Amino acid sequence: MALNRYPRTARVRARSDFDRIFKHGRRVALPVLALHWQSVPPDSAGAGEEGVRPPSVEASRLGLAVSRKVDPRAVGRNRIKRVLRDTFRLQRARLAAGDYVVVARPGASQCDANALRAAFLGLLKRAGALRPPELPASQGGVELPATPAPGTMPAASPSTDSAS
Repeated sequence: MALNRYPRTARVRARSDFDRIFKHGRRVALPVLALHWQSVPPDSAGAGEEGVRPPSVEASRLGLAVSRKVDPRAVGRNRIKRVLRDTFRLQRARLAAGDYVVVARPGASQCDANALRAAFLGLLKRAGALRPPELPASQGGVELPATPAPGTMPAASPSTDSAS
C-alpha cells in the first residue's frame, strides 16, 4: 500500500532538477506528450558528477510541465496533471530508477483520461523504463515445483536406459 502513495520525495520540484533532466536526459515523444528522463546510476559512485542526481531513498521521481498553451483553463491543466500523477503512482513500483519529466503538448487537452494514460504508458515502454509486472501468487506468479506432486505422473522424458 505504501508504494501506491505519491509522496513529496517522489516529485521533481526544483528548477535545477528540471534543467538537468532537459539538458542531460533522453527524450521520447508523441503528439500529445513528451517524456524526458534521466536514469540514476545503480551505485553511488556517480554522485556529485555533473548531470547526475545524487542517490536518494526514492527510486523514481516525476515532474510535470503543463503550460497555458496546452489548455488556457486551469481546470483542464489540472486534469491532465492529475491523470499523469495517478498513472505514475500506480506504475511507480515497476519503473526503473530515475527522474522523469512529462511535458504536455496542446493536443493533450482534447484527450480523455484513458488516452492520456495510454500515451504515458506507451512513452514509458518506448523509453524502456517499465519492468514486467510481478504477478501475485493468486494469478499464477509462483513457479511450478521441479518435482511432480505425489500421486501424479511425471512428464514423459527420453530414458537414458536402453531397453533390451
